[in-house]
Amino acid sequence: MSEPSRMPRYTVANDGIGPYAIFYCDRCDREHRSQPDVGGTVSSGVGRQALGGLLRNVPLVGGTLANNLTNDDARYSTALNAAQVEKAWKQVKDRFRECPTCHEILCISDYDEISGYCKECSPRSSDIAEAQGEQAGRAIKGFAAAFGLDKALTDAGNTMAQAGKTAAQAANNLARCPSDGTLAAPGTKFCPECGAVMIQPQTANCPACGQPTYGAKFCPNCGKKMEQAPARCPNCGADTKGAKFCPECGTKLN
Repeated sequence: MSEPSRMPRYTVANDGIGPYAIFYCDRCDREHRSQPDVGGTVSSGVGRQALGGLLRNVPLVGGTLANNLTNDDARYSTALNAAQVEKAWKQVKDRFRECPTCHEILCISDYDEISGYCKECSPRSSDIAEAQGEQAGRAIKGFAAAFGLDKALTDAGNTMAQAGKTAAQAANNLARCPSDGTLAAPGTKFCPECGAVMIQPQTANCPACGQPTYGAKFCPNCGKKMEQAPARCPNCGADTKGAKFCPECGTKLN
């Protein structure tokens, strides 16, 4: 594994125990913090207090020096020199990788260790995306099961599937424009969008008045209930083709 050729973006912070550096991933901005020099901060603070107390006994110049020493206290400083920054970077460098394609400095979560590229540049990017999708799906299922929502999600999925099936069946009973795909009520002769001749849905005619029914349960012209013949003859298994009697054996179908 090659080391990053440069430092990523960083800032300096101080929580009261000395300054430290925070390095950020170029891709996701995750923070990786170095450790402050606690021992140096404590010893420096004790020394400054002692020296400041002694210098305060010296008129004029001594008081000025004591105040300056107090203001430079490492417990309140948010500055690191170049050597301190380099030392801080060495503490967290192993948590970063550099992509040879996009040259971003990334944390391990955004890097594909197997291929040696970031997850976006990796030749395995499609496999990674698929795996992440599967993980997200399992996480959602686990969350739902933990809160007793797994059955509700299953029922919702079944409802959506049934709704899609119903919508597809409804579309099959509509007139369709061969030019732009516009759907309209059965019997519409011309497309309301482009004027092309509409393709009518396949339908059976009403046995009472002979008008097309367009898949309706009752004839839209005379109101007679439509008896749907089975697709296969229950006696011989032949295709009925919508007839009232089997075309092979003559069995009555309705």
